[in-house]
Amino acid sequence: MNSDPSDNDINFTDAMQDVTPHQHDRADVTVSKRIDAKNRSYRRTAAVRTDELIVDGLSDTAVDQVGPEQPLLFALPGVQQRLLQRLRQGHIPWDQGLDLHGYTVDQARNQLSLFIRDARQHKQRCLLLVHGKAHSNEALLKSYINEWLRRIPGVLAFCSAQPADGGNGAVYILLKR
Repeated sequence: MNSDPSDNDINFTDAMQDVTPHQHDRADVTVSKRIDAKNRSYRRTAAVRTDELIVDGLSDTAVDQVGPEQPLLFALPGVQQRLLQRLRQGHIPWDQGLDLHGYTVDQARNQLSLFIRDARQHKQRCLLLVHGKAHSNEALLKSYINEWLRRIPGVLAFCSAQPADGGNGAVYILLKR
């Protein structure tokens, strides 16, 4: 079926005959205030819900408390002792760092998840994560970091940093290649 392309062409002027131009040149950026009853009910339920929040497999439920001066050390089975020793001594240069001072637990979990994901995408090997030292006997953020890093896929090992990099207020993280 060979037809002439001009047979299927529509004249632009004829196609635009019924179109009326806009009367104004600004976009309407007002937000509609209409909230139906079903949406309002959902929002109220979500606001009072106290369910466990999980982001990338990282829960916000209570964890075992770690003391503020307690050093952290974790390695998956199969990580060479020599590699772990180099990590503990700070002999593996870290590629990227993240400081979580002042973050809430939820904010820290989100930032940690994004930080690890970004580092793995960029094929980074060693990271520095500063969680801070607690001002009381309870190192809440440090305790969560200790739990979360054990659960994140791709984390081979982590340990407290050297004093120059934050000491017991920071950890070196070794990622899978």
